[in-house]
This record gives sequence, C-alpha cells and structure tokens, in this order.
Amino acid sequence: MTAVGPSAADPPSRATWWRHRRTRAAALGLAVALLVASLPWLWTTIAARGHLYDEADAPAADVVIVLGTAVAADRRQPGDRLTGRLETAAELVNSGRARVVLVSGDGGGTSGDEPAVMTSYLTELGVDPRRVVADPFGLDTYDSCARAREVYGVERALIVTQSYHLSRAVTLCRHLGLDVDGVVARCAGCGPVLLAGKSVRDYFASGKAAWDAGRGRAPAVRSPASPAVQEALRG
Repeated sequence: MTAVGPSAADPPSRATWWRHRRTRAAALGLAVALLVASLPWLWTTIAARGHLYDEADAPAADVVIVLGTAVAADRRQPGDRLTGRLETAAELVNSGRARVVLVSGDGGGTSGDEPAVMTSYLTELGVDPRRVVADPFGLDTYDSCARAREVYGVERALIVTQSYHLSRAVTLCRHLGLDVDGVVARCAGCGPVLLAGKSVRDYFASGKAAWDAGRGRAPAVRSPASPAVQEALRG
C-alpha cells in the first residue's frame, strides 16, 4: 500500500508555524531598525529642502562659507573636492553674488593646513585676499557652522560643499541660527565610486550631526569674537 503524504490543504506543523513567525518578526525588526537608523538622515534631508541651489541659480549673500576637506599630497594645493568647492566660491564672488569668503577647516589637519591652502588657491582664482577670512578651527561641519555664528558673527550666508554633504551642512547651520542656503560645489575629479562612497559615509555621519545638534554641543575650540568678517565686508 502506497503511503500518502500531507496534502496542500493540511495545516503546517507547529515547528513550521513558529519558524515562519520568527522570520516575519526578524524582518519587521530589521525594517524598524533601518527606519530608526535613517531618522537623522531624513532630518538633514527634509530640513534642507528649499535651501539647496546649483551654482547658476544661487541667491546672493554677503558671505560664502567654504567647508574644508583634504588637501593634495603636496600639502600646498587643494584636493579634487576642495578645488571644486573653492572654484564655486570664487565664481560666486567674481559674479557679485557674494562679497567675502569664510574658509573654515582644520589648520592642523593630517593632510595639511586646509584654510591656508584654501586662501592661497582663492587668490589664484582672482579673489582679493582682503576678502578672505580663515577659520583654522572648523574641525568638522558642526564646528564650522557654530563658529561662523558665534565667533565671526555671520547671520546670513551661502555655504558651499559637494551634493552628498550639502543637506547635512545646511541643516546644521540653520539649526545653529544661521540663515544659510547651500550651493552645490563643482567636483571635476570626483568619479561615481568616490561619490557613492561619500554618500554612504554622509548617511552615517547624519547620526552624529543629530546627536550634536540635539545636545547643543559646543565647538571643540572656543574663541573670542572676531571682527574679521565685518572688517572684510567694510573693506
């Protein structure tokens, strides 16, 4: 006599039922974890809406803030990403949409003195050095925004960086009391692999941004108020 196996209509065994339930619970848990992990990124992305511009469409402001990043291997020229940021800022000044450039970066960075290199390159691009103010203690995006407001008295500005970084920069600056609009920087030497990698990095960096903003972290270096930006505007 031939044995007859369970038909499609037979109910699943208890072990199978529990296995399916655990799988569904794990999938739900993963979805919730991804949502929670994405909340800081969603915050930076949504909060920056309406304040992001291409170079050609950028509004006017007295000050344009350029965020530092790695310089070239010779420690005298900007790297590809920094070159693009500086070229965009120089165009904003030379076209009359900004008057003073605040270059903010790490003066003791591992790749070199970012603000010094930025100032020198802007001069090569035709920007009057009297219209460039250097902050050597913009150690990260949060510090650059906080110090622009607290140390240099900037209230309204454009901020220039690459697209993958721009929403986070705009959101942090606006959270810290600056009326800023972001301008997408050029990046001629940036390939798709590099940009994808930087986008992933920025996704995770948004978590630190939200943490810093939420607890009102003070910048790493506190400095007395500086009239440098106002003097450059008057000059």
